[in-house]
Amino acid sequence: MQTQNPWGDYVFNNNYKLMPLNKLEKFINKNKHLPGVPSAKEIKEKGLNLAETDAVQMVKIEELTLYIIEQNKRIEKLEKQIKKLQNK
Repeated sequence: MQTQNPWGDYVFNNNYKLMPLNKLEKFINKNKHLPGVPSAKEIKEKGLNLAETDAVQMVKIEELTLYIIEQNKRIEKLEKQIKKLQNK
């Protein structure tokens, strides 16, 4: 994974675009690994650099955090809508 900043903090920049979950699911189903993460075959052929692996894992952890925050906002919105409907 090549970036200007090899650590994952760039994930929290406002211009960082998370892959939509439906596209992520399609990628995983097709490739059997996460985007930006080397496949088992690649690691077997090229080896494993632990520093790069740590950086990739941090990106994925930070992306997961953003997905969770996004989903929590959606859940809270739905809960408010449900409460409104129940109060009618």
